[in-house]
Amino acid sequence: MSNVAADIRDISIAHSPDSDDAFMFYGLATNKIRVPGYRFNHTLTDIETLNRKALNEQFYDVTAVSFHAYPYLQDHYALMDCGGSVGDNYGPMIVATKQYTLDEVKKLKIAVPGELTTAYLALKLSHPEVETQTIPFDQIIPSVQSGQFDAGLIIHEGQLTYARDGLKKILDLGVWWRELTGGLPLPLGCNVVKRSLGEEVMRTTTIAVRDSIQYALDNREAALEYAMQFARDLDTNLANRFVGMYVNERTINYGDDGREAIRKLLEMGYEKGIIPFKAKIDFIG
Repeated sequence: MSNVAADIRDISIAHSPDSDDAFMFYGLATNKIRVPGYRFNHTLTDIETLNRKALNEQFYDVTAVSFHAYPYLQDHYALMDCGGSVGDNYGPMIVATKQYTLDEVKKLKIAVPGELTTAYLALKLSHPEVETQTIPFDQIIPSVQSGQFDAGLIIHEGQLTYARDGLKKILDLGVWWRELTGGLPLPLGCNVVKRSLGEEVMRTTTIAVRDSIQYALDNREAALEYAMQFARDLDTNLANRFVGMYVNERTINYGDDGREAIRKLLEMGYEKGIIPFKAKIDFIG
């Protein structure tokens, strides 16, 4: 092995196989963004699996996780100040085959994409008594259509396609959160970086991720074409709309209100007894 090869630092990155995450990591995944001395290896898997892998194994150096999961991981991972998915007056939705009042929602059995997802946290904050069952996120809409569940909590592209599948929106949790907090956005997903890498590597890696996001935004057409392979039943127009919802200026930097929203969401989860740990929030970058 040459000395040059020996000096390469491998960084493992994991994110969900969605058009917005693929768009975000386009620059790094296609080597448009390079960092001397670093090599980035990408793994794609669903968000609840990533939450559990980060919690149980601290497997990846950088991983997308749900904000709800962060307090469980905070001893091993720090929040990147970029790469987040934030819903600004939109977010996960409760959908059903027929209309229900918000009072009736309390009595429903709802399919959810995982108990560590932020969608689940927001649902339990809005309706603490609701009964839930976890199933894979891509099976939620079919399970509601078939009558297996009264309603489903949908994330990802389902937010744009549920009506096409014959479902009705009961509650948009992003709208609910904005009204509850007097205008704050709903922080949903984030990127975290392993603390054991050390400050310098953590910072260098965070800058590389931010550069990848900026490159995609600056080269939107090419990045969107790359992301379309992960767009699950979306045409180009819908994929572009979905990417725009979750990869934007807030993905480069959360902003003051975004950081306030993160703190408020996790504090509220702790105060309501949904999250057993008080969040210690520190940002890298």
